[in-house]
Amino acid sequence: MTHSSARIETERASIYLQQLCKHFAHKLPVTFTPEQGQIAFSAGICRLEARDGILVLKAEAEDEARLAQLQGVIDKHLLRFAFRDPPKIEWHPASAAAA
Repeated sequence: MTHSSARIETERASIYLQQLCKHFAHKLPVTFTPEQGQIAFSAGICRLEARDGILVLKAEAEDEARLAQLQGVIDKHLLRFAFRDPPKIEWHPASAAAA
């Protein structure tokens, strides 16, 4: 498995977490609270965590190609929801233990 993570500074962390989860819940297995969420995509899993002023995204997929696909889907949708103040999304490789 390959893993990556992104930390996004935003005062709307919980709002974006919930928007992403609600959006994908129409088509995919999703669980979430205002503080944590998980979305199971065909390409892999995205875990979300809203902390004070930070949205943490953790992606996990079988290989680099699927990981890149998963990151792209999350990026596209988050930027659509946050169009008024687009966040800077930088994915970083993460060890399996840290993910």
